[in-house]
Formats: sequence, structure tokens, C-alpha cells
Amino acid sequence: MHRLYHLPLSPFCRKIRLVLAEKRIEAELIEERPWDRRLDFLRLNPAGTVPVLVTDRGRALADSVAIFEYLEEVAPEPPLLPQDPLARAEVRRLVAWFDDKFNREVTENLLFERVTKRIAKLGYPDGACLKAGSQNIRVHLDYLTFLLEGHNWLAGPRMTIADLTAAAHLSCLDYCGDVPWEDYPAVRDWYAVLKSRPSFRGLLADHLPGMKPPPHYADLDF
Repeated sequence: MHRLYHLPLSPFCRKIRLVLAEKRIEAELIEERPWDRRLDFLRLNPAGTVPVLVTDRGRALADSVAIFEYLEEVAPEPPLLPQDPLARAEVRRLVAWFDDKFNREVTENLLFERVTKRIAKLGYPDGACLKAGSQNIRVHLDYLTFLLEGHNWLAGPRMTIADLTAAAHLSCLDYCGDVPWEDYPAVRDWYAVLKSRPSFRGLLADHLPGMKPPPHYADLDF
């Protein structure tokens, strides 16, 4: 069986958990706090970051994009990349958008300040970062609304890794109550479909000690 070293509220880890579930690949989940800098974990990934997937052959793979590409090749069904080269390029662009731009402008400003600092005992949230994240998320939700015009998924007529990547980030922020769903009905409807999928069950069951999600978090009817 595969082993996935992860953090429950890491969007990069959640993306891989969704991919594994969509492809029906069993994996043992091992919670890893990268700030602890465990020597055994650093032997698996010298960068000290999660996720890390140890395959059933004992090979350790790091970086969520590299792990996804590996899983897409060894378990091509269901496909999470389109066949057309231009369409594949667009999906990869959107993955980079959320894992880089959205993460830097929104996730780090909100999730790191509210959750990571608390768990890792790094001090109190920075009010300026929280304000910036709350403002920036609206810009990105406007962009998501634009992407959803005319079809049900972000990159076209079928669900792709772009949808799972965006949903992974938003699910973490939703746990903290930081997504203004009421102002973005198209995005809310898209996310409701995603979180109703069986692959989302594990994410919705996550629970951080001392931090409860809002009542709607695990409600499939929103």
C-alpha cells in the first residue's frame, strides 16, 4: 500500500488525497508536521515539505505536481488531464495559478496566520495579512466565476486536476470560515458538486483539536 505523509489542512496534501480517492488508490495517511524537521522524514524529502508519497514499491515522491503526474501515468483512469495538448496546457496553467498565485495571495495570508501559527506555536495572527487575504480572495473568486461561465468545470466540460486543486485550497479556507460563498453563487454551486463526491468524504471528516469548522463545512447541501 502507498503511504502519504500529509497535513490535514494543507491544500497541496488535500489535492493529492483527492486524486488518490478519485483514482481509487488506497494509501495510508500519516500526519507529518514539517516544522518538526524529523530526521526520518527529511530522509524521504530533504526539502522537508509535504506531501510525500511513498509508493507501494518503496519510492518516495515529493511535490504535489510531481506526485500528481506520477499518479496520472500509473493510474490513468479516470483521467484528470484532457487529451488535447492545448487543453492540457490550460489545465496545468490553472493548477499553477492556484498553487502559486492563489496560495501566495490568499492561502498563506489566511490559513498560515489562523492555523499554522497556532499549531506550530509561531505567535499570533498578523492582522495585515488577514486583511490582505480577505481582500484578495474576492479577486480570485471573481476569476473563478469567470472561468465557470458557460460550463460546469474550470477548464471545460469535464472535471480535471484544476478543479481538484482549486477545491483543495478552498476547502482549507472553508474550514476556517474564510470563503464568502453567499456573494459567489456560481462558485458555491461548483464547490457543492465537488464536495458531494465520494472523494471529498475524507476531507470533510478532518477535525483539528480546538478548532471546529463552521456548520456548513461538511453539509453536502451547503
